[in-house]
Amino acid sequence: MEITKLQLEKVQEHVRPYIHRTPVLKSRLLNEITGAELWFKCENFQKMGAFKMRGAANAILNLSEEKRNKGVVTHSSGNFAQALSLAAKSLKVPAYIVMPETAPEVKKAAVRTYGGQITECPATLKDREETASQIQQQTGATFIHPSNDLDVILGQGTAAMELLQDHPDLDYVITPVGGGGLIAGSALAVKYFSGECKCIGAEPLEADDAWRSLKSGKIETNESANTIADGLKTNLGDINFPIIRENVERIIRVSEDEIKSALRLIWERMKIIVEPSSAVALAAVIREKETFKNKKTGIIISGGNVDLSKLPF
Repeated sequence: MEITKLQLEKVQEHVRPYIHRTPVLKSRLLNEITGAELWFKCENFQKMGAFKMRGAANAILNLSEEKRNKGVVTHSSGNFAQALSLAAKSLKVPAYIVMPETAPEVKKAAVRTYGGQITECPATLKDREETASQIQQQTGATFIHPSNDLDVILGQGTAAMELLQDHPDLDYVITPVGGGGLIAGSALAVKYFSGECKCIGAEPLEADDAWRSLKSGKIETNESANTIADGLKTNLGDINFPIIRENVERIIRVSEDEIKSALRLIWERMKIIVEPSSAVALAAVIREKETFKNKKTGIIISGGNVDLSKLPF
């Protein structure tokens, strides 16, 4: 289906009361290191600490009152679990969250703080989907996918819209790629709210399913995903993949060492806490300095929900 500029503007108005308009930061030192002019859209300062609050809020807002009364359900081991719980609490909607037993306790605790009702299950996608389906049948709740849902995708796109409103002359917007919701939404924002700007994705070499998907023309999966960027282990979906294929210039892959190095740079030089997935976009700019040299480049810092017991430095 064709998305319109007006649709995106309506989404931005819709979600505005439920999210923060996050700051855009720059770093003279990182500009010197990369040779680019970098603008960091800091979604680590978003409510619940990640961009996913935007899509969760939009998805719930688009439900009828009858559906809202019955609640929403999702399966997520991390940020979307927290986002849907908090958005649902803000809108007085019950939230049922399926989480793998292996999810970090700190993330389960955050979901409970935001009012989400957790059901734990074994850590396979099949178990997650089956458990969510059972809850749907029992409660009548509406299932909301963390990334392969059009309302979620359009909500996530509002981060890039804000960035382009603040800096309309960007040459590139670059985002990490996991399940595909953020990059699909960002690519639509770039398409409708910029002139010559291009949208680029960044992905770990250890979980490069999106890069392979663009090459093959069909959705690829990862046999294993041994990456520190734990938010990027999920696969693209049939709703976001066509948007990505049509509107994303390309995807740059980076190594684990490059991710760790970029993560350290952001913590040390920008003095902000970001999760490893967020550092993947900066790592891509550093890897391909020639592409971004002297270019105005917006980087979406996707989130700051860090397991402090697992830092690589």
